[in-house]
Amino acid sequence: MSHASTRRTFLKTTLASGIGYWIAAGARADEPTSPSDKIRFACIGIANKGSSDLRDAAKHGEVVAVCDVDDHYLRGARKRFPKAKTYHDFRKMFDEMADGIDAVTISTPDHMHGPAALVAMRLGKHCFCQKPLAHSIHETRLMGQVAREQKVATQMGNQGTAMDGLRRAAALIKSGALGTVKEVHVWTNRPIWPQGGDRPESVPCPKHVKWDLWLGPAPERPYAPGYHPFAWRGWWDFGCGALGDMGCHTANMPFMALDLRDPVSVFAHTSSHNKDSYPSSSKIIYEFAARGDRPAVTLFWYDGGELPVAELFDGKTVSRSGCLVIGDRGKLYSPDDYAASFELLGGAEDREVKFEQSPGHFDEFVRAIRTGKPATSNFPDYAGPLTETILLGNLAVWADGQKVEWDAEKMRSPNIANLEPVIKPVYRPGYVLDV
Repeated sequence: MSHASTRRTFLKTTLASGIGYWIAAGARADEPTSPSDKIRFACIGIANKGSSDLRDAAKHGEVVAVCDVDDHYLRGARKRFPKAKTYHDFRKMFDEMADGIDAVTISTPDHMHGPAALVAMRLGKHCFCQKPLAHSIHETRLMGQVAREQKVATQMGNQGTAMDGLRRAAALIKSGALGTVKEVHVWTNRPIWPQGGDRPESVPCPKHVKWDLWLGPAPERPYAPGYHPFAWRGWWDFGCGALGDMGCHTANMPFMALDLRDPVSVFAHTSSHNKDSYPSSSKIIYEFAARGDRPAVTLFWYDGGELPVAELFDGKTVSRSGCLVIGDRGKLYSPDDYAASFELLGGAEDREVKFEQSPGHFDEFVRAIRTGKPATSNFPDYAGPLTETILLGNLAVWADGQKVEWDAEKMRSPNIANLEPVIKPVYRPGYVLDV
């Protein structure tokens, strides 16, 4: 009897292409993988960051399938992995190979993270997904829920989480080395792509790019230079702007240190935008209520050349990207994207702190598959809440100039209407969000 007939809960036929795919509740990952077993990886999206994720998968297991919408990238993958099957459509890949895949890596544009990861996890596949975890708040929440239900190993690709510098900085803040923290500043040199303007003029799509599959669940639009393979980040339909690109990195350390989840309000002031392309610059203010022993905290985000005022840095040069955590007894300043390095300012007390060292970022994912010990940046407990916080900043960007109050439990704003399309996307036919 076939895997599809015994494990599927329903079959949905793609209206546009006729490809069938199924979502299964079986194939759970309850039993840890034996160290002697090779993990069989399928890699979805193999350009840019996807190329290093593909290398990590090959280092730790066997690459049995590779999926990309661009024939140029697939051609290279065929040379490197001649035994792996190649696909343009991840749905067809799962239709044909679900029994032969243990884990997936997802390194696509942001709008494809949710569709690919949800299918994979509902089939019981372990899932490594690049940051931000998803394109929308609802997708992010749902990915955490499905990961927990299916008991699969998961990890988001925010590599700084595994670095000793970030973990030690977070431990110092938790230990009280800065005193009581009530203010955090995070900034980035992004965007480094065009943002805040009109759509580029459409041209015929190159034959090596499968444009309809690239669009996936997003609304249809004609192909134009400037979307594939990189500048998609600046468009609301595909990416999450400067904040989505770097927030899960640069805000990662204060999130770990201060448990900055579920802000009660978010406000953004931007250079203005047309709700099609993200603004060229923005400043965002997050308000977090007291949580446990931690008092209320305000986080300030800056992008597009905006920076915190120089007076906050006690004479230090303000870096192009970084993070500054301010307590009533001192400050912690990290002048890079990952908090891998930092210095204490203003009387902050350096001290010995304990923190768990990581075997390496992707190694944590592999360990989670083999032993059941969750990676730090797993979807339900860490990556999901972090990504929700980041994406709430974009909700404020959408409502430019209006303070967005936020009810995390109900996943809605009680004071601003018509935000639902940003919170929960409507997929094009052929792609499944909720089941």
